[in-house]
Amino acid sequence: MSSHPVTQLDDTVHQRVRLGILTILATAGRADFTYLRDTLELTDGNLGRHLDVLYDAGYVEITKTFEGRRPRTWVTITKGGRTALTGHIAALRQMIDAVPDK
Repeated sequence: MSSHPVTQLDDTVHQRVRLGILTILATAGRADFTYLRDTLELTDGNLGRHLDVLYDAGYVEITKTFEGRRPRTWVTITKGGRTALTGHIAALRQMIDAVPDK
């Protein structure tokens, strides 16, 4: 007997903000803090906390640079983050496909 796809969901990825961050990064490759904050309609502190969780899980890399005198924070998805996202999406697809249309 195989397990239900829900057991394959990654709790770190599943949270809606973190799922949003990873999907943006998987599409764009990298994004800066301001873009993520504005696109996902978050506060600086809220985004920062979610990035910490993703960083601690090894799903993103965070690089701080300066452009002129202005600091800029870049976020990039890691190979592990891409793998976690792909597995998570596959499990969601299995669950969606199992639900009858009627």
